[in-house]
Amino acid sequence: MSELTVGAKAPTFSAPDQSGKTVSLSDFKGKKVVLYFYPKDDTPGCTVEACSFRDEYAEFKKKGAVVLGVSPDDAKSHGKFAEKFSLQFPLLADEDKAIAQAYSVWVEKSMYGKTFMGVERSTFVIDGTGKLAAIYRKVKPAEHTAEVLAAL
Repeated sequence: MSELTVGAKAPTFSAPDQSGKTVSLSDFKGKKVVLYFYPKDDTPGCTVEACSFRDEYAEFKKKGAVVLGVSPDDAKSHGKFAEKFSLQFPLLADEDKAIAQAYSVWVEKSMYGKTFMGVERSTFVIDGTGKLAAIYRKVKPAEHTAEVLAAL
Protein backbone atom coordinates (compact mmCIF):
# COMPACT_ATOMS: atom_id res chain seq x y z
CA MET A 1 0.00 0.00 0.00
CA SER A 2 1.35 3.40 -0.93
CA GLU A 3 2.04 5.93 1.76
CA LEU A 4 -0.60 8.66 2.04
CA THR A 5 0.61 12.21 1.47
CA VAL A 6 -0.77 15.68 2.06
CA GLY A 7 -2.74 16.76 -1.00
CA ALA A 8 -3.75 13.21 -1.92
CA LYS A 9 -7.39 12.16 -2.00
CA ALA A 10 -8.44 10.73 1.37
CA PRO A 11 -9.55 7.08 1.25
CA THR A 12 -13.34 6.86 1.52
CA PHE A 13 -14.97 4.86 4.28
CA SER A 14 -18.26 3.85 5.86
CA ALA A 15 -18.59 2.31 9.31
CA PRO A 16 -21.07 2.13 12.17
CA ASP A 17 -20.66 4.56 15.04
CA GLN A 18 -21.40 3.93 18.74
CA SER A 19 -25.16 4.22 18.14
CA GLY A 20 -25.13 1.85 15.15
CA LYS A 21 -25.59 4.67 12.61
CA THR A 22 -23.48 4.28 9.46
CA VAL A 23 -21.07 7.19 9.03
CA SER A 24 -19.32 7.83 5.72
CA LEU A 25 -16.66 10.32 4.70
CA SER A 26 -19.06 11.52 1.98
CA ASP A 27 -21.47 12.68 4.74
CA PHE A 28 -19.09 15.57 5.41
CA LYS A 29 -18.56 17.05 1.94
CA GLY A 30 -17.60 20.70 2.29
CA LYS A 31 -16.48 20.28 5.92
CA LYS A 32 -13.10 19.64 7.46
CA VAL A 33 -12.83 16.21 9.04
CA VAL A 34 -10.43 15.35 11.85
CA LEU A 35 -10.13 11.56 11.57
CA TYR A 36 -8.18 10.14 14.48
CA PHE A 37 -7.19 6.51 14.93
CA TYR A 38 -6.61 5.05 18.36
CA PRO A 39 -5.80 1.50 19.52
CA LYS A 40 -8.46 0.65 22.11
CA ASP A 41 -11.45 2.06 24.00
CA ASP A 42 -11.03 2.91 27.69
CA THR A 43 -7.25 2.45 27.88
CA PRO A 44 -5.09 5.17 29.47
CA GLY A 45 -3.58 6.85 26.38
CA CYS A 46 -6.74 6.50 24.31
CA THR A 47 -8.85 7.99 27.11
CA VAL A 48 -6.49 10.99 27.44
CA GLU A 49 -6.69 11.56 23.69
CA ALA A 50 -10.48 11.16 23.45
CA CYS A 51 -11.07 13.46 26.44
CA SER A 52 -8.74 16.04 24.92
CA PHE A 53 -10.81 16.04 21.70
CA ARG A 54 -13.94 16.21 23.87
CA ASP A 55 -12.63 19.19 25.86
CA GLU A 56 -11.72 21.11 22.68
CA TYR A 57 -14.78 19.99 20.69
CA ALA A 58 -16.35 23.47 20.67
CA GLU A 59 -13.14 24.88 19.17
CA PHE A 60 -13.15 22.25 16.41
CA LYS A 61 -16.78 23.13 15.65
CA LYS A 62 -15.91 26.85 15.58
CA LYS A 63 -13.27 26.08 12.97
CA GLY A 64 -15.83 24.16 10.90
CA ALA A 65 -14.38 20.74 11.62
CA VAL A 66 -15.99 17.48 12.64
CA VAL A 67 -14.12 14.96 14.80
CA LEU A 68 -14.32 11.22 14.13
CA GLY A 69 -12.53 8.61 16.23
CA VAL A 70 -11.73 5.17 14.76
CA SER A 71 -10.59 1.96 16.44
CA PRO A 72 -11.06 -1.78 15.86
CA ASP A 73 -13.44 -2.01 18.84
CA ASP A 74 -17.09 -2.79 18.14
CA ALA A 75 -19.99 -0.29 18.34
CA LYS A 76 -21.06 -1.60 21.76
CA SER A 77 -17.59 -0.96 23.22
CA HIS A 78 -17.58 2.50 21.63
CA GLY A 79 -20.98 3.20 23.17
CA LYS A 80 -19.75 2.40 26.68
CA PHE A 81 -16.57 4.45 26.15
CA ALA A 82 -18.48 7.46 24.75
CA GLU A 83 -21.01 7.34 27.58
CA LYS A 84 -18.42 6.92 30.34
CA PHE A 85 -16.44 9.97 29.17
CA SER A 86 -19.27 12.07 27.64
CA LEU A 87 -17.75 11.99 24.16
CA GLN A 88 -19.95 14.02 21.84
CA PHE A 89 -18.47 12.89 18.50
CA PRO A 90 -18.82 9.66 16.53
CA LEU A 91 -16.52 6.72 17.29
CA LEU A 92 -16.37 4.43 14.27
CA ALA A 93 -16.18 0.65 14.67
CA ASP A 94 -13.49 -0.62 12.29
CA GLU A 95 -13.71 -4.26 13.31
CA ASP A 96 -12.34 -5.59 10.00
CA LYS A 97 -9.56 -2.94 10.11
CA ALA A 98 -10.46 -1.82 6.56
CA ILE A 99 -10.29 1.89 7.43
CA ALA A 100 -7.05 1.45 9.39
CA GLN A 101 -5.53 -0.42 6.44
CA ALA A 102 -6.72 2.20 3.93
CA TYR A 103 -4.98 4.89 6.00
CA SER A 104 -1.86 2.71 6.57
CA VAL A 105 -2.22 2.77 10.36
CA TRP A 106 -2.65 -1.01 10.87
CA VAL A 107 1.01 -1.74 11.52
CA GLU A 108 3.38 -4.12 13.25
CA LYS A 109 4.06 -2.94 16.79
CA SER A 110 6.19 -4.33 19.58
CA MET A 111 5.87 -4.34 23.34
CA TYR A 112 8.00 -6.21 25.86
CA GLY A 113 9.85 -7.97 23.04
CA LYS A 114 6.70 -9.32 21.39
CA THR A 115 5.54 -8.14 17.99
CA PHE A 116 1.88 -7.88 17.05
CA MET A 117 -0.40 -6.00 14.67
CA GLY A 118 -2.16 -2.92 15.99
CA VAL A 119 -3.31 0.61 15.31
CA GLU A 120 -0.65 3.32 15.12
CA ARG A 121 -2.09 6.36 16.91
CA SER A 122 -2.50 8.78 14.01
CA THR A 123 -4.68 11.68 12.88
CA PHE A 124 -5.63 12.85 9.41
CA VAL A 125 -7.17 16.23 8.63
CA ILE A 126 -9.31 16.04 5.51
CA ASP A 127 -10.38 19.26 3.81
CA GLY A 128 -13.83 20.02 2.41
CA THR A 129 -12.88 18.64 -1.01
CA GLY A 130 -11.87 15.24 0.40
CA LYS A 131 -8.11 15.80 0.21
CA LEU A 132 -5.63 15.18 3.01
CA ALA A 133 -4.67 18.55 4.51
CA ALA A 134 -2.47 17.26 7.36
CA ILE A 135 -1.13 13.91 8.59
CA TYR A 136 0.07 13.21 12.13
CA ARG A 137 1.63 9.84 12.95
CA LYS A 138 2.71 8.36 16.29
CA VAL A 139 1.04 11.21 18.12
CA LYS A 140 1.34 11.96 21.82
CA PRO A 141 -2.20 11.84 23.27
CA ALA A 142 -1.84 14.76 25.70
CA GLU A 143 -0.43 17.40 23.32
CA HIS A 144 -1.97 16.31 20.08
CA THR A 145 -5.32 18.14 20.08
CA ALA A 146 -3.69 21.58 20.33
CA GLU A 147 -1.42 20.70 17.41
CA VAL A 148 -4.41 19.74 15.24
CA LEU A 149 -6.42 22.83 16.24
CA ALA A 150 -3.48 25.07 15.33
CA ALA A 151 -3.36 23.53 11.85
CA LEU A 152 -7.06 24.10 11.08
